Amino acid sequence: MHKSINYILMSLSKSKFRSSFHLNNKMKRFVEEKGIGKIRNDAVEIISKRLKPSLPKNDGKQTPMKQVHPVFIAQHACACCCRGCLEKWYNIPKGKELSNDEVFFIVDILIKWIEIEVKENV
Repeated sequence: MHKSINYILMSLSKSKFRSSFHLNNKMKRFVEEKGIGKIRNDAVEIISKRLKPSLPKNDGKQTPMKQVHPVFIAQHACACCCRGCLEKWYNIPKGKELSNDEVFFIVDILIKWIEIEVKENV
């Protein structure tokens, strides 16, 4: 977790798979209407429920890939969608409950990605 968010996002942008995720215009409007504070609160709730446990339910399949909520799309774009990706990209081991610091670090990455997406081609 010692790398900067900008460095992480730059690294992710080099991945063909990770860089293929984008918010559509409807999602961008949703973020603008709800406000980034609400989206951040949603992200904390989603990450706490779906990734924080040491053995998340349906790990590897718990994050929708369709345009359901901007946080879900951000999770795929930022490799924060399952414990396997967290281990591979962030060296956060599987089988250990995430600390609050880890949850907020993940949320910060997701929110930064969402903010960048909303600014592009609105």
